[in-house]
Amino acid sequence: MANLKEIRDRIKSVKNTRKITEAMRLVAAAKVRRAQEQVLRSRPFADRLARVLENLQSRMQMEDAAAPLMEQRPVQSVTLVACTGDRGLCGGYNSNIIRRTEQRFAELKGKGFDVKLVLIGRKAGSYFSNRNYPIQATFAGLEQVPTADEANTIATDLLAEFIAQSSDRVEIIFTKFINLVSCKPVVQTLLPLDPQDIADPDDEIFRLTTKDGRLTVEPGAGPANTEPKIPSDIVFEQSPEQLLNALLPLYLQNQLLRSLQESAASELASRMTAMNNASDNAKELAKTLTLDYNKARQAAITQEILEVVGGSAVAG
Repeated sequence: MANLKEIRDRIKSVKNTRKITEAMRLVAAAKVRRAQEQVLRSRPFADRLARVLENLQSRMQMEDAAAPLMEQRPVQSVTLVACTGDRGLCGGYNSNIIRRTEQRFAELKGKGFDVKLVLIGRKAGSYFSNRNYPIQATFAGLEQVPTADEANTIATDLLAEFIAQSSDRVEIIFTKFINLVSCKPVVQTLLPLDPQDIADPDDEIFRLTTKDGRLTVEPGAGPANTEPKIPSDIVFEQSPEQLLNALLPLYLQNQLLRSLQESAASELASRMTAMNNASDNAKELAKTLTLDYNKARQAAITQEILEVVGGSAVAG
């Protein structure tokens, strides 16, 4: 009978765990919707900024503009920006970024570069701070859905390091969303900026949809840049250098925000998948334990019947 009680307690524990994982899956799904809405809200500004920079680029084909953020100089020091989350329970999302950061750090060190780390998220901060890595700055406690203010804070720190020539190159390592069960850590150069092909025709957004009664996150082609091109005969009062120095920091902030948003979508999708798998496993385990409980209960009843029958035979 003690065995039956243990099985009953375990069944109850597994069912309670399933309730928690299912609730966490639904919360992650709701936050994916928020991330999607934020991407759509920030897109008009990004499209207009791309149009202005495209026009400036075409105007500057015959002249050189000295823009500090576009300065190509010999690389001696590199800053790596690693984007992880503040929380776990999201599969291999955080560990993949940490592993890719370690690999890139080793590659750059092997080539003789001085490498520093800028860490976004508590997971990266706690991991690298406990090891012998040079950490320039850490950012934790960010919103689950990144905001422009948070991106501006990080971009300002990176800009100061680059303009002061404390860093000759800035690379960001973040998770690129591929599909619901696949996210890939990628390395992208943030500084120096290269305004070539600013309007990316393969730009993607992420939509939360329902398929066969289940929530899924699917990538889709982003809407084309519908902002009108600036007329070729328009006259700018400022010089190209002044315009670039004013617009390029905004472009950097927008690029960083997009990377943070993509990382957030990947983290939430990974958490949805992990919690969905945990819920399914808990359901299967509960079924197996219920079957074991019924077998044990039946065995106990049979044993009691045998004892009664045996007692009656002895008395007779």
